[in-house]
Amino acid sequence: MAEDEGVEGVIDTSDQGNGEDDLPQVGVVAQYVKDFSFENPNAPAVYQWQSQPQTDVQFNIGSTAVGDGLFEVVLKVEVAAKAEQGTAFQLELLYAGLFALRNIPEEQLQPFLLAEAPRLLFPFARKLIADATVEGGFPPLRLDPIDFGGLYMQGAAQRQAELTGGQAGDQTGQA
Repeated sequence: MAEDEGVEGVIDTSDQGNGEDDLPQVGVVAQYVKDFSFENPNAPAVYQWQSQPQTDVQFNIGSTAVGDGLFEVVLKVEVAAKAEQGTAFQLELLYAGLFALRNIPEEQLQPFLLAEAPRLLFPFARKLIADATVEGGFPPLRLDPIDFGGLYMQGAAQRQAELTGGQAGDQTGQA
């Protein structure tokens, strides 16, 4: 009989008690430019230089708890473009996101904040950098995608090697 077999497609929620759930939840509350600087110290002479500038790009990621289950993740990007004649441009961007986290296991909190959150923020920071270089009179600087998960794992292995005196996980010799 149909009554005995149950109804297909209906989820039994009777064991979740008072509507509480303990599934991990992540929400992006906001994304924003925290600080931005673009310097073109040798304009207008820079536009007559014949040599192609060499570009150095540095990244840093930080996270701060700002409330109960609320974290700010900041992606810092520094770009210096230098040629034989001097500095073509310098750019510094602090692009941040506010993330609401609930029921995230402690061992997964740092990997999320230092790998997954920056991965979510990066495309927006990348666009701001490309637009700023164009507005500064240069070709757009399109940064290559970054494997934040791989960088996090590499950093974790390096920290573990430092804790164990460089014995475990040191396969590259130099970091």
